[in-house]
Amino acid sequence: MDHFWQHPLVETAGYYSVVVLCMIVFLAVFEMVTKYNNWDEIKKGNIAVAMATGGKVFGIANIFRYSIDQHDTLISMMGWGIYGFVLLLIAYFMFEFLTPRFKVDEEIMNNNKAVGFISMVISVGLSFVIGASIT
Repeated sequence: MDHFWQHPLVETAGYYSVVVLCMIVFLAVFEMVTKYNNWDEIKKGNIAVAMATGGKVFGIANIFRYSIDQHDTLISMMGWGIYGFVLLLIAYFMFEFLTPRFKVDEEIMNNNKAVGFISMVISVGLSFVIGASIT
């Protein structure tokens, strides 16, 4: 039976399933901490929200990519992926805190593409830093 669980197809399906579930949960967490509804704004054509959300999706997936690469068990991979997500969430709050001249959430909600873009780049960039530190 151990051979079955260690087969690459089974492992891939397991990693994929866990990451998709984590992605749904993590995006729901981001939805709770923002002042706007991501999916409603995207449906309206808000490019800034789409960029910020896309950066979060890429960031989460990239962190899990490193976590899968560096850990040999599903539980270990999940733990490091969750830890990486928490760091990404902290970065989101730091971005809001470090821009006292304007409110990031309000600017993104108002379709300020420049703020949406920098939010995306922060999520993507930090996901590489977080991922590289996962060992």
